[in-house]
Formats: sequence, C-alpha cells, structure tokens
Amino acid sequence: MTTDESGSRARTRQAILQAAIEVLGHNQAASLGEIATAAQVGRTTLHRYFAERSDLLAAVAAEGARRLNEATGRARLADGTGAEALLRLCAEYFDLGDLLSLVFAEPALVEDPVWGTEVCDDDFYAMIARGHADGSIDPALPAPWLQSVLWSQLYGGWSYLASHEVSRHEALGLVIRTVAGAVAPRG
Repeated sequence: MTTDESGSRARTRQAILQAAIEVLGHNQAASLGEIATAAQVGRTTLHRYFAERSDLLAAVAAEGARRLNEATGRARLADGTGAEALLRLCAEYFDLGDLLSLVFAEPALVEDPVWGTEVCDDDFYAMIARGHADGSIDPALPAPWLQSVLWSQLYGGWSYLASHEVSRHEALGLVIRTVAGAVAPRG
C-alpha cells in the first residue's frame, strides 16, 4: 500500500465516521445506507471499512473518546482558576455537539471499554478542587454534581441552537453565562 492509498483510506474512514456521528446524532435508528449516503460513499465501501453496525459504533465510540480528550487538552484544565478552566472546557465541548448528542442518545457508546480507559474524570475533579481552593467555584458544589451541570447545560445549549434562530456564538454565550453563574461562590 502506498502512502497515497493510506491517506485516501484514512480520509474515507474519517468521512464515514463523521457522517455516522452527524446522522446518528440526529436519528439513532438511521440505516447504514443513510450513513453511506451522508459520507458520499457506496454502501459496499462502508461495509469494507465496517462490516457490521456494531463495528461502526465501536469506531464511533473510539473516535468520540479521542475527540473528547483532544477538547479537554485544548481547554488547558491546569491553567488559571478552576472556574476559568471550567468555562474553557465548556466552550471546547460545545463544539462537539453532534458527537455528544449522539453519546446522550446512545448510552451504550460510553459503555464501550475505550471510554473507561480513555476518558478520565481525574483532571475534571482536580480542576474543581482547584476552583474550590482558589475561591472561584462554590465549595458546596461537589465535582460529580458540577459535571452533571456541565453536561445538562451543554445539552440545553445544543437543543436551543437547533430549535431557535440563534447563532452558535449566542447559544454558547448563554451556556457559559449559565455555568458561570451556577458555579460562582455564594456570599
């Protein structure tokens, strides 16, 4: 196999994964044919990469874990106050709307072993502990609760964006304002 073939195969595989994330994020019952159409490949090509639906879903789970980890890295959780890091994380995760909407709709994806080894809460918990210590996050709010708040606000933001005529910037601004208000220490 030449480098060009490897690059072409990688691009085709990535196009199929992206199409699966987008299509299944909007309709979990979508057929493999619908995913192939969205990826602009034939169904035979899709089956060459992913013989079964379960193979495709396992690859989507791995891709999801990879993207989530990359977004977490870009958020620089160890920099600044805990609240500043949380808001950066919120902004980075907001851009994963299709992927994370799919994860919410298909909870079996996060049961994939790759999520247990690739997606870790330790950095999130350390960021919240730092926020408690530096006074930027209300110490009465435990990390698991704040993680739920983050996910619920992101979901609310994606839903609002999809059902109202607002820009991505406006929806993200609402999410960040809500999360910032929710975590702020009380007087």
